[in-house]
Amino acid sequence: MPRFYCPQPLAAGATIDLPAAVAHHAWVVRLQPGTTLTLFNGEGGQFDAELLTLDKKGASARILAFTARECELPYPLTLVQALPEAGKMDWIIEKSVELGVAAIVPVLAQRSVVRLSGERAEKRHAHWQGIIVAAAEQSGRNRLPALAPLSQLREFTASAGGAQRILLSPRAQQPLAAWAAARAPQALTVLIGPEGGLTDEEEAAALEGGAIALGLGPRVLRTETAGLAVLATLAAIWGEH
Repeated sequence: MPRFYCPQPLAAGATIDLPAAVAHHAWVVRLQPGTTLTLFNGEGGQFDAELLTLDKKGASARILAFTARECELPYPLTLVQALPEAGKMDWIIEKSVELGVAAIVPVLAQRSVVRLSGERAEKRHAHWQGIIVAAAEQSGRNRLPALAPLSQLREFTASAGGAQRILLSPRAQQPLAAWAAARAPQALTVLIGPEGGLTDEEEAAALEGGAIALGLGPRVLRTETAGLAVLATLAAIWGEH
């Protein structure tokens, strides 16, 4: 059943105009009036709806019923990802949404190859937000992970409070799996470096800020693999409920 994100009030029995992006998608894939849709607005749960009208100018739907369906992890996980090169960030965001991340914080580290600021950073942020929406539609999530504005890594490491921070490091002596298995599920913030990793100075600042260094084994993972491996490992050990 097609699923679409509709950031507007939704209620059973209402007839609504679908957002322009949703209408365009429905037109491109040639949905027909009478098709049953699933709509969600990010506030939790989802709605069954019937497509009423569709043309190049727009689309409308009648909302039929609400289902209080949730598939969020019970322990919120935040991914702090140092900006990698080219399109790797798109992949990381898409897959981390599929794996249940609650928030994504893109940061610029000393070894980040890509440098964004001003209008370019704003455009990339909007692009990443679109990836989050598409990944939530595809994966069945009814709530959108939060996406923080791009910031400097030093700003993050200097901040205090919040969930326990995990620094994934190839030099760490303690394995993530063993650490997680000895603890109850909890909110975590996971920090992943860019290509080439974090500098010694950046790792030291993260540890001084309360992070603990954990590893994933003897192999060095790429930046686009590491965070996803952490999310998958935690879900496997702590479960989904």
